[in-house]
Amino acid sequence: MVHTKLWPFHRNTRLPEILGARWSGQIGDGIFQSALASFVLFSPERQPSAVSAATAFTVVLLPYSLIGPYAGIFLDRFSRQRTVAIANAIRAFVLLAIALLVSSSQTGVWLTFLVLIAFGINRLILAGLSAGLPLVVHQDELISANALAVTGGSIGVVIGGGIGIGLKKVFDFHHATDFSDALVVLLAALCYISSSAVASRLGKSDIGPAEHEITKDRGGWRELREGFVILRRHPDALRGILTTAVQRGGLTAFTLMGLLLERNTFNPPTKPDAGLARFAFVLGVAGVGIGIGSFITPFFVNYFGRHRWIRIMLAAPTPLALIFAFYPREWVLITVAFFVGLCGQAVKVTNDALVQSQISDEFRGRVFAFYDITTNAGIVSGAIIAALILPTSGKSVLLPLLVSVIYVTTSLGLLRNSKFFIARPLE
Repeated sequence: MVHTKLWPFHRNTRLPEILGARWSGQIGDGIFQSALASFVLFSPERQPSAVSAATAFTVVLLPYSLIGPYAGIFLDRFSRQRTVAIANAIRAFVLLAIALLVSSSQTGVWLTFLVLIAFGINRLILAGLSAGLPLVVHQDELISANALAVTGGSIGVVIGGGIGIGLKKVFDFHHATDFSDALVVLLAALCYISSSAVASRLGKSDIGPAEHEITKDRGGWRELREGFVILRRHPDALRGILTTAVQRGGLTAFTLMGLLLERNTFNPPTKPDAGLARFAFVLGVAGVGIGIGSFITPFFVNYFGRHRWIRIMLAAPTPLALIFAFYPREWVLITVAFFVGLCGQAVKVTNDALVQSQISDEFRGRVFAFYDITTNAGIVSGAIIAALILPTSGKSVLLPLLVSVIYVTTSLGLLRNSKFFIARPLE
């Protein structure tokens, strides 16, 4: 049984700086994503299909598939504090260029390329902050600290999205719609500058790696493979990572389904602003679920243990998903969003602490690089499956059924009692 402290703040902790850097950056993420959604998916002249929506998701997620193998090099070789601070500053400058393109209504290769860079840098930042978290709190505080860091960040994305949508409506009274989107992008850049400033308050080695832990190996893919090899010695952590990838893939599929339903079915396709507002509301409800999921997780982990809690939370949303398959109404979508957000965050927070508690700091950057790229692969897979199944209307019986089957199969198979437990590290 794992016992966790419910309040991870104590004297001399640097946790507030990690939280500030993460939360301010992820509020910027939400603002930035709302501007991109308005510009690409919810503009009057661009009606999205499942394929176009999935393509937009893939563009956002592809960068880490490319730079992920090299993230471990930075995070285990160079100061994570400096990596986070400099990366945020670079990301702010990239958004300035994106704002110029958006203001001139350009949607071509250059915009795609810059968006790829911006989101690729984002994954490096989040992996660095996650890898450094165990150095600023005690081990029995990891679940609570992750609940604050990950959940606050996720809620920050939702809040940022709401801010972006609200300001977009205000700017539209005075400017052309694309120029309004560009102004929203600039606001996101200010959030990244703020995140960089907060990260600069940390000491060079506060979030690792220590001098004696710095790796001298070369080769990004080699280090990613090393992360996998390390995880093979901790099979329960590896199974937890694969489970998180599966959960995020299903969440992505439901998100695309909800986007299309709100854009093309629940609201008139000729009124994209109404669709965007309702989709933002659904995401807001999911954000509430995320917050509650993180709040209750430390209590239930104390009762069930990490492994059983992950297993329960993966399978828990399936009854509602089955209802949604045969009764696709907006209120059902909102309910599913709430519970999938709640259960998904419970899985993520618990597994983050599981991985952090078992992997020593000298290997943690490589392991979290593997963790993030595996989760990313699950998200992209969910987007591709949704694109192949969903019609433009977003209505589908097959997709919720498929996600439910995958969740239950993973819970009963990959996470079965005989395999998913704290095992002695393999030699």
